[in-house]
Amino acid sequence: MEDKIIVPIKDKLLLTIKEAAIYSSIGINRIDTMLKEDGCPFVLFVGSKKLVKRKEFEEYISKHFVV
Repeated sequence: MEDKIIVPIKDKLLLTIKEAAIYSSIGINRIDTMLKEDGCPFVLFVGSKKLVKRKEFEEYISKHFVV
C-alpha cells in the first residue's frame, strides 16, 4: 500500500475551495462566488471542479481592499 504524500498548502500550486478558505480566512461561500465571477483570474476548471490558483489568489487579495 502506498503512503499518501501530504503537501503543505503553502507549497501547492492549486487549492480546493476549502483549502483556500482555510488559507485566507475567507468563507467557502464567498470564495465560490468569487470563482463564478466573469474573468476571475484565479479559477481553474478541471472538468466541472473549480480549483484556486494559489499565487494568483494571493495577488488578487493583496490588491483589493474589499472582497
